Amino acid sequence: MIRYLRLLFLGLVGLTLLVVALANRAPVSVRLLPEDLAALTGLTWEMSLPLFVVIFGGIVAGVLIGFVWEWFREMKHRSTASVKAREVARLERELAVLKDTVSVPKDDVLALLEKR
Repeated sequence: MIRYLRLLFLGLVGLTLLVVALANRAPVSVRLLPEDLAALTGLTWEMSLPLFVVIFGGIVAGVLIGFVWEWFREMKHRSTASVKAREVARLERELAVLKDTVSVPKDDVLALLEKR
C-alpha cells in the first residue's frame, strides 16, 4: 500500500514538473554579469535558455549547495563519532583481555571442574 502511495506521489510530482516546464518554455537570456559590469570587465558571456531550465537548474544547485553545507556542518559530529567508536573498540579489546586473564584458573583441578 505504501509503495503505491509513493508511486502516486512521485507521479504527481513528475506531472507537476512537466506542467511547470510546459508553462515556462519561453527563452530567457542568462548573463554572467550585468551589462554595465560586463562591458567594464570584458566578460560578456550570455546564453539563451528556456525559463524552466533556469528554474530547475536553480533548484538543483540549491539542493547540492545544501547537501555540501550539511556535510561540512556535520563533519565535527562524524569525527567525534569515529573517535568514540575507536575508543569503544579499544575498551572492548581491553575488557576481553582482562576477562581472559581473570577467568584463567590457577589450578589444574579447578580448570577441569570449570570445563564441565
